[in-house]
Amino acid sequence: MRAVIVREPGGVEVLEQREVADPEPRDGELLVRVKAAGVNRADVLQRRGRYPAPADAPQDILGLEFAGEVEACGRAVSRFRPGDRVMGVVGGGACAERLVIHERIALPVPRGLGFAEAAAIPEAFLTAFDAALLQGALEPGNWLLVHAVGSGVGTAAVQLARLVNARTVGTARSEAKIARARGLGLDVGLVLDKPLFADEVKRRTGGPGADVVLDLVGGAYLEENLRAMAPLGRQIVVGLVAGSSASLSLGLLLAKRLTLRGTVLRSRSLEERAALALEFERQILPQFEQGALRPIVDRVLPMAEIAEAHRLIEANASFGKLVLSW
Repeated sequence: MRAVIVREPGGVEVLEQREVADPEPRDGELLVRVKAAGVNRADVLQRRGRYPAPADAPQDILGLEFAGEVEACGRAVSRFRPGDRVMGVVGGGACAERLVIHERIALPVPRGLGFAEAAAIPEAFLTAFDAALLQGALEPGNWLLVHAVGSGVGTAAVQLARLVNARTVGTARSEAKIARARGLGLDVGLVLDKPLFADEVKRRTGGPGADVVLDLVGGAYLEENLRAMAPLGRQIVVGLVAGSSASLSLGLLLAKRLTLRGTVLRSRSLEERAALALEFERQILPQFEQGALRPIVDRVLPMAEIAEAHRLIEANASFGKLVLSW
């Protein structure tokens, strides 16, 4: 099969399409013919050598999310059969013509969606659902502060907040991205050129601040996040685009009784991922079929143009998700 290989850590020039051996499904696993794969900033970090794949995933084949068709099933598979359309998050290997995934973490593609749209769902919506709703305990009437609101996770979070009747403040680097996010239900948009936003968040929300913060940026945003949060607020750190180090005011953390958590999907155990997939399938998947949620696809590129997709990610030149197709 064809697959996109990272020859060595570096720029987009290290990406190569090669012929590699087909994977073999083990007990409980599906062999999937990949039709489309979402592109994530984690792929860029892995290509640079800063985010290695888990030990049980392909080490040199990129790709964390996919949509495709089941070709074969390993022993003891009961949920799916050949021909079924599935999507999901994997530790790596989505940028290949075939991959294997345990049936417990595979999700059915919602009716009415094509493979390219489906490939834009798993990483963004599972992350936002888990971080904002499950870990952040976002409730009706709460304010959710979302950084990088034009990203895949950001656009998913805005829609999920609207679904549970919460209100949203989103930050981005351009008014164009804020305007498009408003079309998804964003209540308040802030264009930032530096990490100073706490006072404006409090003013625009008309109260003590955000109840939940979904931080896809990290770095210097941490201190402002604490200032922007309401008492008993919950911050979930999802990304570290602005760096992995920051100053933390422990006095502010104590005085407001805040919760600060980090989260990642890729390195979780099978049991953890299966539990999340089950809850997502129960609560969220029907909303796509009913039209209450939709994946935001900036553009679809052929797999041969993966280098261009990485350039667009690095330039922050997309809104929603970039998708690659075979």
